[in-house]
Amino acid sequence: MTTPVVSIAYHSGYGHTAVIAEAVREGAAAAGATVHLIKVDEIDEAQWELLDGSDAIVFGSPTYMGTASGAFHQFAQDTSQRWFTDAWKDKLAAGFSNSGSKSGDKLHTLQFFATLAAQHGMHWVNLGLKPGWNSTEGSEHDLNRLGFFSGAAAQTNSDEGPEGVHKADIATAEHLGRRVAETARTFIAGRAAVAA
Repeated sequence: MTTPVVSIAYHSGYGHTAVIAEAVREGAAAAGATVHLIKVDEIDEAQWELLDGSDAIVFGSPTYMGTASGAFHQFAQDTSQRWFTDAWKDKLAAGFSNSGSKSGDKLHTLQFFATLAAQHGMHWVNLGLKPGWNSTEGSEHDLNRLGFFSGAAAQTNSDEGPEGVHKADIATAEHLGRRVAETARTFIAGRAAVAA
């Protein structure tokens, strides 16, 4: 069985999004993937090569002023060198974001990630969960408690540090990591079968 390689390319301004990135890593690793955590504001050539060699890249950023952080936008612009050579074409992609508000316009950040992936010819992996906490029997401890479909969304009170990241959001991010790794394994097996 081939081991999928998943890279998590993320920026974290104050540590909250790093907690979510680590949860995605744990979920992907638990599903049998080799996982690389890459801070996009510190990226070096060796890490670019790790991204190029990955089966899946998961994008992550806090949502600031309705979009990904400036550091992540700089990384996105820098991926144009990969765009010119189709280096990431047909890889898998997914995304996650954190903000201080329940919505916080995180959908716009996830859509930005999906558009970036589409520009590279990548295949988007959605969260694959029904929304939680949307009935009288639900609770804030449900997976996908914020009801996002495009990716993993987290909310942390603006007056709390990284230790305040909600446990349900951490579990949702772990789910995303597992889903990406499992989907990557399926894609790898499918390509091998087609080649045979």
